[in-house]
Amino acid sequence: MNEFAVIWEWLSLAARWVHIITAMAWIGSSFYFIALDLGLQKGPGLSEGADGEEWQVHGGGFYHIQKYLVAPKRMPDHLTWFKYESYATWLSGFVLMAIIYYAGADIFLIDPTVADLTSGQAILISIASLGLGWVIYDRLCKSAFGEDNTRLMLILYVVLVAMAWGYTQVFTGRAALLHLGAFTATIMSANVFFIIIPNQKIVVDDLINGRKPDPKYGKIAKQRSTHNNYLTLPIIFLMLANHYPLAFASEYNWLIASLVFLMGVTIRHYFNSKHARSGDPIWTWFATTLLFIAVMWLSTLGPKSADEGRHATMSAHEQRFTRAAHFEEVKELVQGRCIMCHAQEPGYDGFIVAPKDVKFETDAEIASQAREIYLHAGRSRAMPPPAVVRDGIELSARERQLLVKWYEAAVKQ
Repeated sequence: MNEFAVIWEWLSLAARWVHIITAMAWIGSSFYFIALDLGLQKGPGLSEGADGEEWQVHGGGFYHIQKYLVAPKRMPDHLTWFKYESYATWLSGFVLMAIIYYAGADIFLIDPTVADLTSGQAILISIASLGLGWVIYDRLCKSAFGEDNTRLMLILYVVLVAMAWGYTQVFTGRAALLHLGAFTATIMSANVFFIIIPNQKIVVDDLINGRKPDPKYGKIAKQRSTHNNYLTLPIIFLMLANHYPLAFASEYNWLIASLVFLMGVTIRHYFNSKHARSGDPIWTWFATTLLFIAVMWLSTLGPKSADEGRHATMSAHEQRFTRAAHFEEVKELVQGRCIMCHAQEPGYDGFIVAPKDVKFETDAEIASQAREIYLHAGRSRAMPPPAVVRDGIELSARERQLLVKWYEAAVKQ
């Protein structure tokens, strides 16, 4: 058994699990506080310095919450900080990206027909782009241009569209959308780490030392928190999109991603308006629906790039598997049993594109998915799926063992 492949697969699952858990915690608390902030009401009996209050009921109990525009007169005995959810989400996401896209750069990150990069070059571009994104965003926010929040949001949208297009000129379609999500998530988490929490700490330090806190720190933090609120939903879409070829492998994947950011704005505008009791903007759902229809239409305008000539030259990693013992038998088996779904034009009813854009029509395509074939069809019975098995297409125990022998012979070379 190839222990490394099995352990690596479980590490990927563990990292994804942690990432989802921490993201749920971060998004949940973020949405809650935005709703709370928008729902605050002024009324008699507010504590001195309080800007508003909200009564809520949950779990059989009533909660009375007050918000101070700057800070209370003295430091509370117990103060809960909301920051670790953000840090853990970003760190676990970066670990997951390293496990899948950096360790598997030849398969998931690099497309030679888009940009002929080495693994090291692709990883360096990936990391540098995340850091550069934060620097550009932060400078814009701190400039005179950022004093008008509407104007700032418009230029930030232009930056996101430019990055969406730029990533598709460097990486695979799947990696491009994922990196756009990581680019945006880095900005959000850096907002918490570099701006929101430090500003809150300045206010706390002023309280401890008997100084009157400056309101500007709360204003700055509120601006960044508002940006995070509108960016959250598009990030979730982009993280899910790498499982759907119609989103990531279409000719206009960058434009699809750009429209998704607009949908994030329309959806959040509806809920923010409801929380603020400022109206019921039903029009946002019509706008969102029209944008989504446009996304679906764009996804049908063709694949991202022509498959002819793709993988014309195989990487050393792929050659390792095509030269390994049993490859010709494996090729015949895979193309005989799997190609009805995993082809440029799938023949199996219900598929208009290959699942996850995985194809087995060439030696290089089979070799590039060697580990997945080993884990999904050799070491487990995930493939073929039950519906295909019911149609009479199954792998025998001997055939599954052949896949195992092929993969393990290749990795021992």
